[in-house]
Amino acid sequence: MTALAGALAVVLAVMVWGASSASAGGPTSVLVTSPGSAKATGLYNSDKDYLALEQLLGPLGAGGMKAPSEADLANARQINATWLIHDVTVWRLDRIFPLTDKNAVWIHTAAHASDSRAGNWHLAQQPDRLRALLKKLGMMGKPTSDGYSGIFPLPEEEDTATADTATPDADTGTQTVQASAPTAGGDGTGWWWALPGAAAGALLALVLRPFASRLPLERLRREREPGPRQELRDV
Repeated sequence: MTALAGALAVVLAVMVWGASSASAGGPTSVLVTSPGSAKATGLYNSDKDYLALEQLLGPLGAGGMKAPSEADLANARQINATWLIHDVTVWRLDRIFPLTDKNAVWIHTAAHASDSRAGNWHLAQQPDRLRALLKKLGMMGKPTSDGYSGIFPLPEEEDTATADTATPDADTGTQTVQASAPTAGGDGTGWWWALPGAAAGALLALVLRPFASRLPLERLRREREPGPRQELRDV
């Protein structure tokens, strides 16, 4: 029984270790690039600039389908913010357009890089702070011959927002829908969380099998049964 208790303690430790490593899932980093100036930088979710950029760009789903006029975006530079789960899976893409002749900053947000048609346009609520942060990250430099203008978002045929309600924005006239960042189990990335549990279950079966065969289960069952103890033999 002492050995059995020790084996259970080992299995429990393995299960706890596996759960702690799996619980680190979810959005972890963002890649910020400036195609025109050929600059790039990355931020981790523990960085204060990561949180500031996330807040200044607004929630996923903010805005509406209607794109700004071509005149506004004709001379605007494009800056991209690609948000990652586990540092490898893209769950959100922001294309940021600071206007040259105005202080406004237009933002196009899509839930996935491969589905940029299903994105929304909206104006930054704090353009000065957003510009200052992008400058701090080195994204507001002069265009270079090594860069390019960027890939403009394709127009969307119909709104794919899934929120039940929408409220118009007082400044832009667009609609704002609420959506949340993906959890660790969403976006097809949560299946591997079951691996530590499956491994622990297999280890538990292997460890306990020798002990189960040694337990005097039949003798214990007989001792607990009421009535006389007799054995019939064929002489």
